[in-house]
Amino acid sequence: MSDTPNTPRDDEDDETVDTGALADVFGTRDDFGDFPTLGDDDERDHDDRDDARPASPDESADQAAARTVYEELLARIGENAPQPRLGATRRAVELLGDPQRSYPVIHITGTNGKTSTSRMIESILRAYGLRTGLMTSPHLTRVNERIVIDGESISDAALAENWRDIQPYLLMVDTELAAAAEEPLTYFEALTVLAFASFADAPVDVVVLEVGMGGEWDSTNVADGQVAVFTPIALDHTKRLGDTVTEIARTKSGIIKPSANVVTSAQLPEALAELERAADLTESTLAVEGTGFEVLSSAVAVGGQLISVRGIAGRYDDLALPFFGRHQAQNAATAIAAVETFLGNGSQALDPEILATGLSQATSPGRLQILANDPLILLDAAHNPHGARALADALGEYFQLDRVVAVLAVLADKDAAGIIRALAPAVEQFVITQSDSDRSLDADELASIVVGIVGPDRVTVETNVVTALGVARDLAEESEKGGVVVTGSITLVGEVLALTEEDGWK
Repeated sequence: MSDTPNTPRDDEDDETVDTGALADVFGTRDDFGDFPTLGDDDERDHDDRDDARPASPDESADQAAARTVYEELLARIGENAPQPRLGATRRAVELLGDPQRSYPVIHITGTNGKTSTSRMIESILRAYGLRTGLMTSPHLTRVNERIVIDGESISDAALAENWRDIQPYLLMVDTELAAAAEEPLTYFEALTVLAFASFADAPVDVVVLEVGMGGEWDSTNVADGQVAVFTPIALDHTKRLGDTVTEIARTKSGIIKPSANVVTSAQLPEALAELERAADLTESTLAVEGTGFEVLSSAVAVGGQLISVRGIAGRYDDLALPFFGRHQAQNAATAIAAVETFLGNGSQALDPEILATGLSQATSPGRLQILANDPLILLDAAHNPHGARALADALGEYFQLDRVVAVLAVLADKDAAGIIRALAPAVEQFVITQSDSDRSLDADELASIVVGIVGPDRVTVETNVVTALGVARDLAEESEKGGVVVTGSITLVGEVLALTEEDGWK
């Protein structure tokens, strides 16, 4: 993996990162514990990544080429303004010979848990010896993270080469769209085509494909998933997907193709009714958590938890899962059921040793990811009330903290009040900041919302992220077992990761 990050920076801000301040917050490399990347997964904010990082004088030719790809993607319509259409993406892949048809697909949607579940599925399949492709979104620090081949982010060289191959066809489609008075291919549409082409070029045996937003009109839906997987569906992106769970579930159910196999986590009754309707209309099979498969037990263990699962075809006891939170046990059960369905049509149990290996090697960066110890500093990308509740529950059950300080930033189009109400029982002090995204809610405005819910005594405002981290650490250290969690927005999580990585703390 190259060292060229793609986390955006605000070019109008000349402020530089104080590496001494970072050292004060995170300590030195020797202060870090040896922790896996763990945690709570949520549907993430689809930020259009305001700007690309400037060129480094030390970057290689491959890094420069990959940076150019990212800049050209950014020049397109951003992810926060998706086009509700499939025709544009379908035309692009058609011109390329339909690369998405050269491998079987496991297609995943939901509101929370998509990426963690996707990564578990991919890890189990890879443990079985399959060459895997994985597409998730958005990225935390580098756009390469979104296209994973055989467990590794796509290389800068492959990213640039595949982009050069497909670019003439993207431009052809742009021209056709302009002639029809339509918008050109968007960032996410172009990225989806790039991922499909990259997987075909690799080549891979199977692709685990995460929906960007919704399902029915998401550009990933030009692929036909043999298995359609649903993680919990809740309210989010209501301006685009609908303001009821029923409407959102109906849109997401659009990934179910004729005669597919459907696997779903436990759902609210109104969401499950939509999935049952779609499965019936497409003559697809449907396995539901609770009846078709379930978590039998979950116990806190070092580095995560020990779970037992009843799958569709077999029972699997005492599996080490390197993720915190009972919701992650449910994600693991859904992942197991999906792999059973893909490999044996739900009729053959998985090999216990291979399954154990696959789950133990799964990671999900930015979800209860441990950055430092003494005090404990965690990153979690929870950005809606459902995800924030899961985070609060995990903090209480899996970490022996007597004081939790949250560094919080929220994007303007999110339910900030709902997030704060969900976190309030688990968090003693809130340090309010804002990420470098132009969509980030103003820190003072967010602080006003927090004060209205928890009172002024529990709120501090620091607009500079590094300063906010330092303040939070100081507050946590006032208690013997205090800890810090950075949360509320993936743009904040990505910014903190980039700051720590580029200055040698990770």
